[in-house]
Amino acid sequence: MTAAERHILIIDDEAPMRHMLRMVLERDGYTVSEATSGRQGLDRLQSGHYSLVLCDIRMPEMDGLSFLKEKQAQQFGGTVIMMSAYGSVDTAVECMKQGAYDYISKPFRPDEILLTVRKAEERLQLRQENVQLKTNMRRGSRPQGVAAIIHRSAVMKNLLVTVEKAAAVNAPVLITGPTGTGKELIARALHAESPRSDKPFLAVNCSAIPAGLLESELFGHAKGAFTGADRARNGLFGAADGGTLLLDEIGDFPLALQPKLLRVLQEREVRRIGESKPTPVDVRVLAATSKDLKEAVADGSFREDLFYRLAVISVELPALEDRSEDIAALVESYLPRIAARLKRPVPKMSPEALNKLTKQPWPGNIRELLNVLEKTLVFCREEIIGEGDLALHDHPVAPIDPATLSLKKATAALEKDYIEKALISTDGNRTQAAKILEISLRSLIYKIKDYGL
Repeated sequence: MTAAERHILIIDDEAPMRHMLRMVLERDGYTVSEATSGRQGLDRLQSGHYSLVLCDIRMPEMDGLSFLKEKQAQQFGGTVIMMSAYGSVDTAVECMKQGAYDYISKPFRPDEILLTVRKAEERLQLRQENVQLKTNMRRGSRPQGVAAIIHRSAVMKNLLVTVEKAAAVNAPVLITGPTGTGKELIARALHAESPRSDKPFLAVNCSAIPAGLLESELFGHAKGAFTGADRARNGLFGAADGGTLLLDEIGDFPLALQPKLLRVLQEREVRRIGESKPTPVDVRVLAATSKDLKEAVADGSFREDLFYRLAVISVELPALEDRSEDIAALVESYLPRIAARLKRPVPKMSPEALNKLTKQPWPGNIRELLNVLEKTLVFCREEIIGEGDLALHDHPVAPIDPATLSLKKATAALEKDYIEKALISTDGNRTQAAKILEISLRSLIYKIKDYGL
């Protein structure tokens, strides 16, 4: 909380009680103001901002319940905690009815009042987060472009510098990286930061559409071009004219259609199925894949000329395990969004749980992390998510090859390595090397011959 949000007003007619509370709260980092009656407390609320109010019930001039009623009527801010040495259940219930957050009986220990204050702070912060989240959702005010990429790591900061530079030009960009790392989010950032940001951004998953339909989906067709073509179709290149088209999973693009895609990129024109004349298009093409396209070029499943046409600029996203510094920021950003979708209060993530997340293997990357957060929120209804509440996935352990367990082979490899290092350090002097290795010269000569050194 900010300094302004840690400002507490104490309303009590007893000076020793005000002094004790001030000492306890200021020692814990709070700013404290005082009032001797309910009336003076209302004056303080009218002239300043207080996140919390500690108010006694029995006071002269205006008691605590009257103060509560008047505060509600004047719609003053501040969460109220009531205090009294003459409390009862009925009194506490009446305080809650009048808008108090909590009730604490005198006398109390310093740690009791601090615990109550901190609980009230957490409630206030939760309400603020919910209000902010609802406001953002209503206004659609989520960050756009590079600002939407959640990160703290140096590797992502450097990558986003490249993204900003690439966004300013019109060249094709090839976005690579493991599955679940956010390649489409980078593509959207490239579009949002570009001069085309006010034009359409369209995306197509090349692996999700059969080859027979993908040509029509991308390039369009004329009416009657084939059976079932009862009307003309513009295609995604035509629909994205002036904007950006993302070809996701480009590594699965059919080999037979690759020459036609190459021609569109080179000539900036599209010929729809069933038409003889091409139509000019102005589309920036972005491509994304989790496959190694250089390997695909080598095995003949991807055209080399198309690869170089798509990879004018390359952006390679790191796996989540290579940017573990970003996990805390991702959790902080996505936890409220997931909670809002599940229609539940936003919980806190304990330091132990967060530490466990940062040390987990994430083969599914950010997509897996978000899946774990959602499952955790479904099954854990606590205000604080503990280490044991995390709904982590069980990742299969790779089988061990028995051939790698030979102690004899491992010892021989280690011995060979040591002999090589000893010979290098003595410039090939076998007598000195034998002394370093603490073996006889005869044994060393034998081993050199045996290991083929």
